[in-house]
Amino acid sequence: MDKPNVVLIAADTLRADHLGCYGYVHPTSPRIDALASEGVLSERLFCPGIPTHPSFTTLYAGQHPLRHGIVSHGGKAQLARQTPVLPELLLQAGYTTCAVDNLWRAKSWFGRGYEFYIDPSVRRGLLLSVSCEEMNDRAIPWLRQNRERPFFLFLHYWDPHYPLTPPARYHHLFYDGDPFDPKNRSLEPWWEDPLGSLAKDTWLRRPEGLITDVNYVSALYDQEIRYLDDGISDLLSVLDELGFAESTLVVFLADHGTSLTKHGIFFEHHGLYAETSPVPLLLRWPGRLPRGARYPQMLQMSDVAPTILEAIGVARPEDMEGTSAWPLFTSEARDGGHRQVVSAECTWQAKWSLRTEAHKLILSRDGGVHGGPRRELYDLRVDPAEERDLAEAEAGAADAMEAELEDWLARRLRDLGRSQDPLIEQGISLRHLTT
Repeated sequence: MDKPNVVLIAADTLRADHLGCYGYVHPTSPRIDALASEGVLSERLFCPGIPTHPSFTTLYAGQHPLRHGIVSHGGKAQLARQTPVLPELLLQAGYTTCAVDNLWRAKSWFGRGYEFYIDPSVRRGLLLSVSCEEMNDRAIPWLRQNRERPFFLFLHYWDPHYPLTPPARYHHLFYDGDPFDPKNRSLEPWWEDPLGSLAKDTWLRRPEGLITDVNYVSALYDQEIRYLDDGISDLLSVLDELGFAESTLVVFLADHGTSLTKHGIFFEHHGLYAETSPVPLLLRWPGRLPRGARYPQMLQMSDVAPTILEAIGVARPEDMEGTSAWPLFTSEARDGGHRQVVSAECTWQAKWSLRTEAHKLILSRDGGVHGGPRRELYDLRVDPAEERDLAEAEAGAADAMEAELEDWLARRLRDLGRSQDPLIEQGISLRHLTT
């Protein structure tokens, strides 16, 4: 086979720091950890747009959200038809393309370029209720039936996205308390939040009673990751069994992370903080990529598609502005990565962030559900968890970063022939769910 296969695995709402290969204390991810040891790991891949729709659009188009224009989840903006996307490019290059996913139901461009599109959620009606086992029940037979031509297979697993409902066989993991203890008040700060009130009346209310312990809910998240890890293990075992290991580039990543409790954001994937914007990125291709290599350079989601294209020898279109990390991963280049990353969210709140090696500034256009300060500043050298806001104490540094961010946005908008910040123009897309 002249062209390698490509298997792109995306886990929705998966935090990098809850995986063993990124230093997590609990054994949530033995097979994913093994995948990291079999290939390369990016220690710092950041999403320039969250949550799902902006992030996956960036993944497919290899463009920053400011350029492709999709900055919110479920918003009215559409991806331009002339924007090249990864599946179309691979289809044109002779690949058989298949997605096991359901994003096309929300936005049509997520289906572009796929000869086969398998959507298990059609039987369920609910996008979020498809388990990794159901995904594999569709993906594995497809793999067994498509062995003659090079293929591109995209799998979008919804575990560990809420509602956090791992199978009962995982419930003994990572928790040994009483989840329904009426004296436990650790979730009470969430009940005042519109999203917490919704959870209280739905997936947190069980036949045994109302879940009260925040640590139990966090354990459910970790149990979901372990469940996902077992599903990925099954998929990779079949891939290897079919003899595809040596001829397949496997890419594993997430679209965004999630906040479990910090910054007043409970079990939701918004907030441009350390819990949400960094995501895992692992690549395996035996014989072409080193084993167990780790790279600390700052990368961003728009770099993934160019990296895949260069790896398999398909030309990258000029519109794809991301930078390929393939030379970095194969040691053909010593340096790589970005000096800074600009990120956006426009779902429950509208905010920009500017991250450098030393600092992160978060600038609010609309505080949305949570309100909060107009700007936040964190010194990443001494506070990588972003727990101490220095915007008032170090106002001069905050002023300088705000000016740098606003200048970057103004220059990019001018180059694109636009005048208005899309976060202001499009507005918070999910506000109606909290009013």
